[in-house]
Formats: sequence, C-alpha cells, structure tokens
Amino acid sequence: MKLASLKSGRDGRLIVVSDDLAWYADAGHIAPTLQAALDNWDELAPRLDNLSTDLAHEVIPMRRFHEREAAAPLPRAYQWADGSAYVNHVALVRQARGADMPASFWEDPLMYQGGSDDFLGARDAIPLADESWGCDFEGEVVVVTGDVRQGAGRDEALAAVRLVGLTNDVSLRNLIPGELAKGFGFFQSKPASAFSPVFVTPDALGEWWRGGKLHRRLMVDLNGQPFGRAEAGEDMTFDFGTLVAHAAKTRNLRAGTIIGSGTVSNRDADGGPGKPVAAGGVGYSCLAEVRTVETILSGQPATPFLKAGDRVRIWAEDDRHRSIFGAIDQQVG
Repeated sequence: MKLASLKSGRDGRLIVVSDDLAWYADAGHIAPTLQAALDNWDELAPRLDNLSTDLAHEVIPMRRFHEREAAAPLPRAYQWADGSAYVNHVALVRQARGADMPASFWEDPLMYQGGSDDFLGARDAIPLADESWGCDFEGEVVVVTGDVRQGAGRDEALAAVRLVGLTNDVSLRNLIPGELAKGFGFFQSKPASAFSPVFVTPDALGEWWRGGKLHRRLMVDLNGQPFGRAEAGEDMTFDFGTLVAHAAKTRNLRAGTIIGSGTVSNRDADGGPGKPVAAGGVGYSCLAEVRTVETILSGQPATPFLKAGDRVRIWAEDDRHRSIFGAIDQQVG
C-alpha cells in the first residue's frame, strides 16, 4: 500500500496511490490525514488496504497522481529523529578533520532530534537565505512508526514500523561547527527536510524490506548528472529496529514518529573511501562526503556546496526501473 498527502491545510489530505504512482483515490472517508490513520492504524489500515486493492482493480473513482501536487506525507509530525546508521559516513568525516573515531560509534547509534513542525514537499524549493551557510543535501531512508513503548527491544520496535520512505535532510554545513562548539547540538544548521511524495507499507516492499533495512539503491542526481548510487541495504551498521529502539530507550514514541537512517554511504569495493559515479564507484548521498574524500586524498575539498539554481533529485527504483516512492526533486530557491 502506498500513501500520500495532497497539499491541503496544515496536515494535507490523505490519498491512496497506485503501485505505479499513476493514479490515486481519495481516502478522506476513512481518515482525513495520514496522522489520523496512524493514530488508529489497527482499525483503519485494513480499510485503506482494501481501497488500494479497489484502486488497482479500477473499480472506484480515481484521478491522475501528480507528484508536484503532493505535500510531505506527514506535513508536520510529532517527532523527527535522525540517526547516523551508516557509520562509514561518520568515519570519513572524522578522518578528514583528523578526529579520532570512538569505538562506541560502532556499538551505539548517533541520533539527533530535528524540527518536525514544517516539512517540505518533494517538489518544494530548498529555501536558502545565504549561500555562505554551506547548503547540502542528504539522501536518506526513513520510517514512520506507530506507538512504541519506552524500553521496547529491537524486534518490538521493528514491528512498530508502519511506513517507509525517503528524505532529503537539508544541512547548513558551515553553521554546524559553531553550534556544536556550544555543546548543545544542532538547531539552526538543520532547516526543514523534504520527503518523498509517497510512503510505502513494509509488506508492499516485499523482499526489498528485510532485516529492518531497505535493500534498494538510493539514486541521487545533482544538476542532471549521476551523483550517488549507494546501496541502502549495505554498510548500514544499525538497522531501523535498532534505531527505533534507541529512540525509545528513555521515552515513549507516539504514532507518527519519523526516524531517519542518516546519509546513505557505502565504502568502495577495496575498502577505501567511495569513488564518484563517473569513476566507476557508487558515488555519494551528500556533498559533505565527497568533500571529505577530496580532503583525504588531496588535502582540501574541491566540490562546492549548493547555490541558487542547483537541483537535486533523490529516488529509488524497482527492478523495472520504476520509481518506488516518487522522486524528491528540489531546486535551491
């Protein structure tokens, strides 16, 4: 089952989308918003699934689905927490600045709590008031949970995953050092994130969702050129069950909580830093990583951060090269 929200008010209007992303059916008679559906998932999910089946059989009124008309599936959420499950990414960044890599980073997930009150739709512009802030994109996988009790273990936490999608977790890299130096974490350096037009239930992903990981390639283009083709199911040190359980260690998580994987990152086949797509590698899912590799190899970064007019596209494909979640396709405004 694939769910989306059309732009309408603060929380969007819930729709069910066909598997090929071509059509949708209004779901307002079941739940007005995705959050309402998540709040009553056990009761409403079977009804939404029946609506999805009816849509597939073309026995109900349906309309063309245009990704540009979609808001973020959850235009605002009760919780947005982003992990750093691909520890390779963290290791490279720390190596570039000559910082030690604590052993605990491989055993206990990193996670920060982001702003969740104003998410961007997949085709909304990335607002950037000052290019000197060092604007970067980050291609990630996300999950949306139902209620998770405090202290839930990994298996219980994984069973609470209701939906899977993608995000562009926008970062303002040049603001991060000053904020971290205060010892109080991210805030201004983490503006609104954007999400894929469609979120998908784990069962609809079949074998692509196993072990708490999305086993698909994360496709990233920058200004129309291939930039990243990393395998989301590889080099993921902490699966989503572990990430959700980590978030719930000291608190309950309520339905509608979004948990991010962190930047998808693969090491090269020889064990070294990843190579650009143009050089036969899988590339990168953010600018910071390629800048890090450039620093490691030549002493300084060469790739600039985003500027006005730049465009980033993030998506994942099925075996027939069809988009699974729709595409995040944003221009820097």
